[in-house]
Amino acid sequence: MALLKLLPACKDYLWGGDRLKKEYHIDFGGDILAEAWELSCHPDGPSVIANGPYQGHTLQDYIDTEGREVLGLHCRRFREFPILAKFIDARENLSIQVHPDNHYALKEEGQYGKTEMWYVMDAGPDAYLYYGFKREISREEFEKRIETDSLLEVLNAVPVQKGDILFIESGTIHAIGKNILIAEVQQNSNVTYRVYDYGRVGKDGKKRDLHIEKALDVTRRVPIVRDRSSYPHVADCDYFTVDRLNLDGGILQEIRGFVSDDSFASFLFLSGEGLIRSGGEELPFRKGDSFFLSAGSGEYVVEGACEALVITIREKAAPVRIGIALGGSETRIGLLDIHRELIASKIIPTDRSLDAREMLERAAHAALGLLEEQQIQMEQCIGVGVGVPGTVDWRNGTVLYSNNVRWKQVDVAGIIGTLIPLPVRVANDADCAALGEHLAGAGVDYQDIVMVTLGAGVGGGILLNGRIFEGSGIGGSELGHMVIIHNGRRCTCGRKGCLEAYVSMPALLRDAREACGREIGLEELFSEAGKDGDLHVVTENYKERLGAGVVNMVNLFRPQLVLIGGLMSEQAGELLPPLREMIRDEVFGGSNGAVPDVAVATLGKNAGVIGAASLI
Repeated sequence: MALLKLLPACKDYLWGGDRLKKEYHIDFGGDILAEAWELSCHPDGPSVIANGPYQGHTLQDYIDTEGREVLGLHCRRFREFPILAKFIDARENLSIQVHPDNHYALKEEGQYGKTEMWYVMDAGPDAYLYYGFKREISREEFEKRIETDSLLEVLNAVPVQKGDILFIESGTIHAIGKNILIAEVQQNSNVTYRVYDYGRVGKDGKKRDLHIEKALDVTRRVPIVRDRSSYPHVADCDYFTVDRLNLDGGILQEIRGFVSDDSFASFLFLSGEGLIRSGGEELPFRKGDSFFLSAGSGEYVVEGACEALVITIREKAAPVRIGIALGGSETRIGLLDIHRELIASKIIPTDRSLDAREMLERAAHAALGLLEEQQIQMEQCIGVGVGVPGTVDWRNGTVLYSNNVRWKQVDVAGIIGTLIPLPVRVANDADCAALGEHLAGAGVDYQDIVMVTLGAGVGGGILLNGRIFEGSGIGGSELGHMVIIHNGRRCTCGRKGCLEAYVSMPALLRDAREACGREIGLEELFSEAGKDGDLHVVTENYKERLGAGVVNMVNLFRPQLVLIGGLMSEQAGELLPPLREMIRDEVFGGSNGAVPDVAVATLGKNAGVIGAASLI
């Protein structure tokens, strides 16, 4: 794993000073250095790596090359690098501004909103900043005070000193005052709505733009209570956790910590000097330096005399997952809570006359509508899982081929992701059903499961060691398309003799119709089979062919459990006893080995949507 020293992107905004250059050793050729973006993958100012094989490359280059695993498990819910950390030197007052939340910013700006925290590194004797309003005001008063340059009269001016901490949620009007040095940690966003700027002009000689209408839309016009509930952390929210590290160089000269697979760790050194070690690497640090330790780096040691902020990403509190299970006749959308239980769900028809993009966009809009109905904000969601029949390239989120919905080379993740700005994962629908049963249904006590879904077709989902078996990159085992009768019936896939051609529900009902000369339903078929010899032959043939296919699956994967799902599972009383007998008698090794349990799936049609949501 990596210990990376980062060089910041520098910003020369007109209100800045020169202390970051003189006191914090930041190399910049201009006279004014207002901001140093110490930890950044934002395209407006990425950090650059100063050491090792990636020297001269951006932090984003490193992540792209090494894979998102370097960010840690808790970052899987973010589509982009989640945060931006910077030093700010305010020689003059900054503009009065407000940041939108994710929902508004994604809709209006195409990027995330901004929640941030400030740690005051230094402040002049009379320094203050603006933080919310003194009292609640109406939208009309807010707009009028902007027009009449009287906004400052109703803003809450907060005196500050070194070591003060403020947490600024999106929608909070705020501004840093002059003669203040700030360490800021924020969402990875550069969206700011300016409402007042003291009449200043920019480098072009013109007054800087204001964003009044958008600010009116997003500002919370009430007093803000300073929240100190992050203890023992400096700050703690769904976007970042910030802790303070102090070494006095005397009694406390060294501290050890551990970077797990859960999250990377970022170190911003606010004062002092010393050494930082991790993974056999050792680098010196001094005031103003920034380091990135990739997830899984293990133990680190910091020694010397210093003050630093350590930034990590924690697991999201009470996350909501979105599941979309696309079927041949209907598409199910569900919202899953932290306990893998459905908060809400809806069903929309699958219109196969539409092209793939239209079908997926309909599903995405239905998911967005469900969130709105349940009053669940987008930022509470950590991702979207999509189950689709067919062969899936799970690494790229693409359906390569599906005869069920007649798709070829469909970028499911890309299409869904343009409408729902969250990470999107895609898997075969039968695999999703198996995962759902493993996590919340009949398979909760098992790690190795083969699930066979018997309905309009025959699907197969496989879990080994509790994880979907997806191969090196192509997912969906298509167990229904193993050949059980050489040169047999033509299957929908084009081959002859597939399991699906004999044990899908349409295949069974076709055999029954040919045997009795009339249309017959599934329940009637099994109830009449005991009295009608021809129908008895049909059902016995069905059981034998199903058993032959399942025995093959058991011989291949050696599961602990075989689950039967789909509409045919309603006939479990007829199907399971002979199936158990065939497995016991015909599986390789028989009773000398481990004979799997056989059971019926319990989640019904919800298995697929629960499993899809659990892909995240």
